[in-house]
Amino acid sequence: MAENKTRQTDASVTAFLASIADERKRRDSQVILEMMREESGEEPRMWGESIIGFGSIHYKYESGREGDMPKIGFSPRKQNLTLYITPGFERYADLLGQLGKHSTAKVCLYIKRLEDVDLSVLRRVVRRSLDDMRADPG
Repeated sequence: MAENKTRQTDASVTAFLASIADERKRRDSQVILEMMREESGEEPRMWGESIIGFGSIHYKYESGREGDMPKIGFSPRKQNLTLYITPGFERYADLLGQLGKHSTAKVCLYIKRLEDVDLSVLRRVVRRSLDDMRADPG
């Protein structure tokens, strides 16, 4: 069975953020990092080469595939800031309608720049996602 390619590493979150060439994306990433740190109560860790994650959960699919992933995380990708909202978005239509300019796919929330969204609504999405995972961890 294939192993998870994205695993928690000992790489420096600070160094990763400092390596982001685009100043706006670097600043936006710092805002998201602080928001997720405050809401999760967890310290950020690198997952793979480009995902900053908070906390860890173990999953197991019916197929038998299992592994660990962050409870919540993000990655400053070239095109978008990608936030990983593990439970998905079915439960968050009310909040997403108030968020501002974004798109979603399965567990990914794509934001071009933070100025395009309402940060208080984004914080509520992050908080609700974490609350849902605490209530139903698996």
